[in-house]
Amino acid sequence: MITIISRVIHYGFKNFWRNGLLSTATTAIVTLSLIVFAGLIFANATTTSIVNFLKDKIDVSVYFQLNTPEDEILAVQESLTQLPEVKAVNYISADQALQIFKEKHKDEPEIAQSLDQLNSNPFEASLDIKAYDPTKYAGIADYLDRPELRQYIDKVNYFQNQQAIDNLAAIVKNVDRAGLLITIFLSLIAGLVVFNTIRLVIYSNRDEIAIMRAVGASNTFVRGPYVVEGILIGLIAAVISLILIFLGFVVSPFIYQASTTFDVSIPGFSITQYFYRSFFKLLLYQVLFGVLLTSISSFIAVRRYLRN
Repeated sequence: MITIISRVIHYGFKNFWRNGLLSTATTAIVTLSLIVFAGLIFANATTTSIVNFLKDKIDVSVYFQLNTPEDEILAVQESLTQLPEVKAVNYISADQALQIFKEKHKDEPEIAQSLDQLNSNPFEASLDIKAYDPTKYAGIADYLDRPELRQYIDKVNYFQNQQAIDNLAAIVKNVDRAGLLITIFLSLIAGLVVFNTIRLVIYSNRDEIAIMRAVGASNTFVRGPYVVEGILIGLIAAVISLILIFLGFVVSPFIYQASTTFDVSIPGFSITQYFYRSFFKLLLYQVLFGVLLTSISSFIAVRRYLRN
């Protein structure tokens, strides 16, 4: 068994080197596909960071009537924190709201004078609610519309923010869907390239395969070297793709400058740092994607030939 496996691996390497030009061209195409695949990973990480940043900027505020006792507001806050979709609930008292307003308009003395002429605080206490998922704000708004809560609530600004919330939820779904479709499309193209390459190699070795089958070689032994060749192409392409990406970040001034400039536009996220931090994870993804793609394509190509 070990002897058979060693021979299969030996012939796989032999096929790769013997078909040097064809193997090089296939490796180059698979490498390009893996670079694009890595680009999709970077794009997904970037859009995820942007979406998370926007999620933190969107919330729902509940404003309570001026005569609402603070105990009732705190009770509503406690009930909201028990909801699984709620991430945080921040209580802002009427006095805090007044101080925030004054601080915001401290350079506008006419506004301060108008407030001083009032005999009471015109601001309402409120709760700022953040959800884990922006699609859950509609359910939170429905929860606040219950009769036992509605008697204390003056208004909920969910309806003013609903368009922004719906747009963000749509962005999340569309980004995930587009990334999946692009990955599938890219996999099909690269798979077809490897499939046709292996078929050309098989066709060029058809006499050798006929002799092997004539002397009683099993289909596994005939198929094995070409699958090994496909795996070798996938491994080499994965390593080359990461080397090129690394050189792109480190050596190329244009890409480096573009990436560092782009980092500034996304608070809390850096493409360069993400690459270095996730290097081994990216290597694993590249190897798995490349090897699975090429080995499966090779297996199908040889299987179809042997059936004929």
